Amino acid sequence: MSITIAIDGPAAAGKGTLARRLAAELGYDYLDTGLIYRAVGMKVVRLRGDPADAGMAEAVAKSLQPADLEAADLRGDQAAQAASKVAAIAAVRAALLAFQRGFAATPPGAAGAVLDGRDIGTVVCPDAPAKLFVTASPETRAMRRLKELQGRGQATDLATVLADMTERDARDSARAVAPLAAAPDAHVLDTSDMDADQAFAAALAFIRSKV
Repeated sequence: MSITIAIDGPAAAGKGTLARRLAAELGYDYLDTGLIYRAVGMKVVRLRGDPADAGMAEAVAKSLQPADLEAADLRGDQAAQAASKVAAIAAVRAALLAFQRGFAATPPGAAGAVLDGRDIGTVVCPDAPAKLFVTASPETRAMRRLKELQGRGQATDLATVLADMTERDARDSARAVAPLAAAPDAHVLDTSDMDADQAFAAALAFIRSKV
């Protein structure tokens, strides 16, 4: 039976980097579930639709292909905002839930899987033996995202990034379907004052205590 590590948390808390590193250390397969929603959102945008359009977003989610996850425009802020909108649509989440659970149950080439997203420990894999909720202060997360965006050559400023992040946090936490929240049995890891190595060491110690 596959072992699942569930990692949740808000944007720019460091969960993606942490999840990839944990998967490599443990020899598990990794799935960035947020990328699935970004792919749906940006496919809607490319079709000149509104990511908040439930009917169109559902149709795109049902027709999503693995190749769609390779699109070059999935890492920017537009993709993040589009993902947050389509993720609030129940039919979209239902269409993508089976894919995520299938990956967790039978990882392509490993004995375990690390999944990161917004609702892995609460909805997708509620029975995962190890659950982490990775977070950090809004200001810390905004600064991290600003550096990331500037590194890609995008012109922006801290105030804009913080405002966008605050808006997304509110939407993700308040949505009726699978809101962003720590599972009751998740270990909350605040990385505000941690570097990547410290966060990794803390997360790995917790996982090894559970698995």
